[in-house]
Amino acid sequence: MHLPFSPERHSRTSGLIAFVLAILLIASPLSAQSSNSNDDSAKIAKKLTKLQKIDHIIVVYQENWSFDSLYGLFPGANGLINAHNTAYPQVDAAGNLLTSVPQPINNGAPDPRFNGITLPTTFYNLSTYVPPDALTGDIVHRFYHEKYQIDGGKNDKFVSGSDNGGLVMSYFDATNLPEGQLAQQYTICDNFFHSAFGGSFLNHQFLIAAAAPVWPIASPGPSVSDPSLPLTKDNQVTPDGFAVNTAFTVNNPHPSNITNPALLVPNQTNPTIGDRLSGKGINWKWYSGGWDDALAGHADPLFQYHHQPFAFYANYADGTAAKAAHLQDEKNFFNDLKTGGLPAVSFIKPLGPDNEHPGYTNLTRGQQHVADIVQAVQNSPYWKNSVIIVTYDEHGGRWDHVAPPVIDRWGPGVRVPAIIISPFAKRGFVDHTQNETVSILKLIEERFGLEPLNSRDANANDLLEAFED
Repeated sequence: MHLPFSPERHSRTSGLIAFVLAILLIASPLSAQSSNSNDDSAKIAKKLTKLQKIDHIIVVYQENWSFDSLYGLFPGANGLINAHNTAYPQVDAAGNLLTSVPQPINNGAPDPRFNGITLPTTFYNLSTYVPPDALTGDIVHRFYHEKYQIDGGKNDKFVSGSDNGGLVMSYFDATNLPEGQLAQQYTICDNFFHSAFGGSFLNHQFLIAAAAPVWPIASPGPSVSDPSLPLTKDNQVTPDGFAVNTAFTVNNPHPSNITNPALLVPNQTNPTIGDRLSGKGINWKWYSGGWDDALAGHADPLFQYHHQPFAFYANYADGTAAKAAHLQDEKNFFNDLKTGGLPAVSFIKPLGPDNEHPGYTNLTRGQQHVADIVQAVQNSPYWKNSVIIVTYDEHGGRWDHVAPPVIDRWGPGVRVPAIIISPFAKRGFVDHTQNETVSILKLIEERFGLEPLNSRDANANDLLEAFED
């Protein structure tokens, strides 16, 4: 099940063993080591056995669905059947029970496919009105909005805290869509949360850095939020200067209509997972759909500039060799599979039409794109040593019935789907372990013997419960 021996691979494995042993020794007092030595040894051996099988980690990062809104009916998962067994009311700003919800909006107007029908104030099947291969309306998903909607874990202000309240409780049953079929074959995680409140911008940053970007407040400069007005002043930065909502890098590519550098996020210098990997001589790439066209100045209309997190960092700034080496077009992923150039760690960010984002693409197309990526890996020599993680950057403004854990000021937000596809993944398994976006970083760090970026990824679980022993 392993690639042929190479000095590089031997060095990685030796470093991994030393790293895991060191962590366990630091974490356990000597007395505990003595009394629990057999248990500790077994745990070390079990973890190392799982980690050593992996030579390639491939992360496919999709867009904007909560767990319940796609897999609430997935067999064996903590889904909507459990929501039926408990009261999950939606309330207004004053805490009064809502007795109706607004009509769903699409393209700025009431969606005629709902025919003015009175919708329930609880979850409902969206496919009754809109098929999964059609466009739906979009829903606001911003930092302070989501904190407001979660409401201390009650998850009861999703309707009243939305600009499209008629859609927030809707769901598709994706169990038998292309990704759902993969989830049935391998492992789906039903307790996986997106790491940061709000939208795509901040969660992409957490995927690579487990941290919010710093953007000092100046004039002219970023628009500043007022946390006391979460639904009307949920702007680009927090009052203490952290970027949390959609913003664009000072580097290329960014929207051509923003010409004042003061209105662009300055280069960041905190460590990223790319820095950690490069520091150990481990190859990695961020593959983005439409990247080459965007760099050339003719971006696809659905290319999302704020979905390119490494471009916000000084180490991958314009003109650096690292930018050319590590930030590449998605088409290069398929070429690398064919030519033997696949790196140890791959992040894949599909172009807008393929990323499942409500409002500008449909669910079915994005799901099929993911299935095509998986099939390409399965048909390559890399499959036997690979782990594919398919997950979503955030909830897209949609409700979920599970209260997120409380970790720090940044999140996590609500549950999102995560599917582990690998020869090493448990088959037909639902993993109930608490994980989050930065759990992906933890897995990468443990596999390749890397230092954590900060306390957030250091304390995360590592997804290994999804793997066979």
